Amino acid sequence: MQLNSGKSTFNLKEYKKKLRDGYKKLRTDMPPEKKAELDRKICERFLATAAYKNCSVLMSYVSTEIEVDTSGIIKAALKDGKTVAVPRCVEGTRDMIFYVITSMEQLEPGAFGVLEPNVSRCAELDSFEGAVCIVPALAYDMEGYRLGYGKGYYDRYLSAHKGLYNVGIEYCCCTASKLVRGKFDVAADMIVTEKYVKNCLAKK
Repeated sequence: MQLNSGKSTFNLKEYKKKLRDGYKKLRTDMPPEKKAELDRKICERFLATAAYKNCSVLMSYVSTEIEVDTSGIIKAALKDGKTVAVPRCVEGTRDMIFYVITSMEQLEPGAFGVLEPNVSRCAELDSFEGAVCIVPALAYDMEGYRLGYGKGYYDRYLSAHKGLYNVGIEYCCCTASKLVRGKFDVAADMIVTEKYVKNCLAKK
C-alpha cells in the first residue's frame, strides 16, 4: 500500500512485482524431476485437446528454464504436419513477429536470452486461419487473465490480432482464483494445467 494525501492508495505496480517475484520463486524452487513430470502432463493434456487437434497453425513461445516446457509441444506439432510459428522480438520496440519454423535447429538466442527464429532461415507467418496461440505467463486466473512478465508483448500482439484463439499452459501452483487486470489485458480462451483443462470462453 502507498499513502497519498492521508488516504490509502493501491500500488498496482508494486503489487504485480510482488506477485511476479512469488510465482518466480515457486518455479525456481521446484525440483527438476517434479518440473519435468508436470511439463509432461501439461504437454499430454494440451495435445489431447480439440483446440490442438483441429488447429492447422500452432503459434508457441519457446520456453525458458522456469516456464512450462514447450519443446515437446512444438516437436509434436511439427511431427503432426502443422504449421509451427514462434515469436521474435523486434529490436527497440515492444512488438514481436511470428516466423514459421520447420525444425528446432532454426532457433537462435535472441532477446532476453530466449531462443528465437533465425529470420534468414524462416518466413514470416502470413495466415492466422486455423491458428492456436500458446501464451506465456507467470500465472493465470480462472477467467483466463494472466500475470505476464511486465513487458506487454503479448497483450499488444493479441489486441492487434482480435479473434486469435489463445491458450495458457500453466502449473496448478501458479493459478489464482482472480488476478487484478487492466483494461488492455486479453484473457485466454482456454487454460491447461497438469490436472485439468478449463474453457474460459464462457467469460465472453
